[in-house]
Amino acid sequence: MGNFKEDIEHVRAFAFDVDGVFTDNKITVTPDGDFVRAYNAKDGFGLKTVVEKGYPVCVITGGKGIALLRRFEMLGVSDLHLDCFDKLPRLKAFMEKYGLRPEEVLFMGDDIPDIPAMRAVGVPVCPADASVDVKRVARYVSGFAGGEGCVRDIIEQVLRARGDWFSDDFGTTVTSA
Repeated sequence: MGNFKEDIEHVRAFAFDVDGVFTDNKITVTPDGDFVRAYNAKDGFGLKTVVEKGYPVCVITGGKGIALLRRFEMLGVSDLHLDCFDKLPRLKAFMEKYGLRPEEVLFMGDDIPDIPAMRAVGVPVCPADASVDVKRVARYVSGFAGGEGCVRDIIEQVLRARGDWFSDDFGTTVTSA
């Protein structure tokens, strides 16, 4: 484990929790028992971008519901595990499926159930409002809270480090000001 900015250049795959990462942890239960969550559009764009660029993406969440399933299906996530509280076995299976070493995997979580998965990867990260225990495990704490752009933040950093972020009309890499 070296410098964080250097280590993210080696990330070849992403894994995420949902509630508290893609969302602000607020859930509305509909009369028919489904769960409604609000998602950040920029996080969704970031996720769709890495999927389209061919990075393996895994979502492992204790959450469930048809709306959650549809959201991640629409973004192209094929390794999707709902109603899963023991995340480590699913993460290990994902890594094995794609032949990934721990240092090639980034996991973003926000609460206690995410810690074993975070400890199993080379790049554990979390949103600004993650639990204190998760922040102790994370190598990077985003400046953005869950549901407020933390996913886009880390995806953009990794893709920029790898030279995979977008180019402008002149073929040069677009950079932050």
